[in-house]
Amino acid sequence: MAPLLAQSDLPGLNGFLGTRGSLMLDLVFLAMFAVVPVMAVSVALVKWGGRYQLHKRIQIVLAAVLLVAVTVFEVDIRIHGWRERAEPSPYYASGAVDRMLAVHLFFAIPTVLIWAYVVIAALRRFPHIPVPGPYSRRHKFWGWIAVVEMTMTAVTGWLFYWMAFAAN
Repeated sequence: MAPLLAQSDLPGLNGFLGTRGSLMLDLVFLAMFAVVPVMAVSVALVKWGGRYQLHKRIQIVLAAVLLVAVTVFEVDIRIHGWRERAEPSPYYASGAVDRMLAVHLFFAIPTVLIWAYVVIAALRRFPHIPVPGPYSRRHKFWGWIAVVEMTMTAVTGWLFYWMAFAAN
């Protein structure tokens, strides 16, 4: 097993969770613990409460927050990388970290595209104050796919984070 590096020896801003993760890795890791339940509440508001306007507002805020967070995260990763922080992991040398990242990206990349489609199409096809209509069935179909994809993105992201940055 590779020796642990002091966080001060690692590139970028250090995180606050006590792992080898960077600040942005820690923020995105924690943010997903909020995104998934908020998304579930938003869906429940429509399914069992008919609160279409509140659902719309929550989804727009989630989409905007995630767009900013993922953009800043990607810039940070492109500048500072992540591999040096992951190398001390017992899962790094075997390639398990890279395989987990591939599984995560298998969900994360389509999630961005699907969620963008769901939000943009809803903004175009529902009235300003949303109510059920001809587009509702398609929106519901793609919305549930987006929920599953986002949940799997979060779960695989958490597993990747643990394997790469928390495991000793």
